[in-house]
This record gives sequence, structure tokens and C-alpha cells, in this order.
Amino acid sequence: MTKTKKLVLAALFLALGLLIPSIFHMSGLPGNVFLPMHIPVLLCGFVLGEKYGVLIGFVTPFLSSILTGMPPIYPVAVAMAFELATYGFVSGYLYKRRKMKVFVSLVIAMLLGRLVSGAANYILLTSMGKKYVLNMFITASFVKCIWGIVIQLILIPFVVKMIDKYNLV
Repeated sequence: MTKTKKLVLAALFLALGLLIPSIFHMSGLPGNVFLPMHIPVLLCGFVLGEKYGVLIGFVTPFLSSILTGMPPIYPVAVAMAFELATYGFVSGYLYKRRKMKVFVSLVIAMLLGRLVSGAANYILLTSMGKKYVLNMFITASFVKCIWGIVIQLILIPFVVKMIDKYNLV
């Protein structure tokens, strides 16, 4: 794949990372339940690899915050930037470089991203004098967003397999 094609696809994933959450918010669907920004970032990692995945993952929450006000820049967009950068890097690295299966790469990326999110939230919130305890982490990372997790586990492997099967990229 040429560098130009990779840049165009990265721009597409970035645009989707801005557009899909906006559609969810306009529809009244909460982003912290359905995780619409995660999908384009994870797909970017799977399709373009870890370099583009980490870049798009890190930039998307900040750009969304600046352009739409969602998510709030601090501490949410900052923590999300590290979480999504981890998703993009790990999914791309495991799938493209280590040749792991899509589903395994996805689950590992999702778990590591959530751990990074928990660490980032702990650092950011405690530096503000607020508490961030294990119960809050589990609720935010696994309970409240269960529908987003289910959507990712179904949609992303399907899309990646279709892209690979039909050589769409």
C-alpha cells in the first residue's frame, strides 16, 4: 500500500472517528455506553498498522473535543487519547506484525486500552483532588459500556475479515 493511500485511509478513519460519535450524540445515544469513537480507531489499527493506529487514536478525541465539545477536553479527552492510542497501536501491532487472529488481537487491544484508560483516569482525577477507585474503573470500563463492547466484538472482526477477504484495501 502506498504512503498516499495510507494517509487517505487514515484521514477517512479520523473523519469517521469524528462523524460517528456526532451522529450518536445527535440521536441521543450516549457515547460512554456505545463507544462510537473506538470503532474507527480500532479499524485503523487493523487496516493500517500500529503507526497510524496510535496516531489516529491519540488525535481523534482532542480534535473531536475542539470541533464538537465532546468529549470534554480535561480529563476525558486526555484519558481517551491514551486509551484510543493504545487500541490503535495494539490492534495494529498484534494483527499486522505478530499475525494474530482478529478476535484475539481485538480482545487484547480492548483490555490493554482499558487498563491504560484506568491508569490515565487515576492520575488525572487524583491530581485534581478527586477519587478514582477500582469500582469506578470497573463500572466505566466494563459495566456501563457493555453494549459498546458487544458491538465492537461483533462488528470489528466482521469488517476486518470482509476487508481482507475482498481485498478492499
